[in-house]
Amino acid sequence: MRIVVSSDSDQALDSSVSHHFGRCPYFTVINIENSEILNTEVVENPFFSSHSPGQVPDFINSLGADVMISGGMGGRAISIFSNYGIKCSTGASGFVKKAVTQFLSGYLSDAAPCRESVEHGHGTSEYEKEPVDRLKEEAEDLLNKLDSIIPPLTEKGS
Repeated sequence: MRIVVSSDSDQALDSSVSHHFGRCPYFTVINIENSEILNTEVVENPFFSSHSPGQVPDFINSLGADVMISGGMGGRAISIFSNYGIKCSTGASGFVKKAVTQFLSGYLSDAAPCRESVEHGHGTSEYEKEPVDRLKEEAEDLLNKLDSIIPPLTEKGS
């Protein structure tokens, strides 16, 4: 299975998941076999500065994606991905590795159009998480990552 995750940096699994797939600077491409990560690749979003409807889903399709994971996505994009046979999942936050793990364990939901898309009439009335809730999750993820880094650093300094 080939999973693509919208990413805020080129740090692969350690990148933060981008809140909106079409406006992210990078995509992390992860090859999975038997629920194990085989390898990752980071590609720049060629439509980061601007895009027309359909360009980014076409690009993701050209990467051979089976799944697209993002913080948020518009209803039109969800429909285009569906036509390609690419499963979408939204509501992801924190680090890419966590989002992939949550998807593989069934924790992430299917795609629902983001609030902006709904307000513009491009989706249903389902909403993504509130920004404050997403920021709280990301802060928690960062604190957990720091907790795993700080003890080894203090042990070296002893």
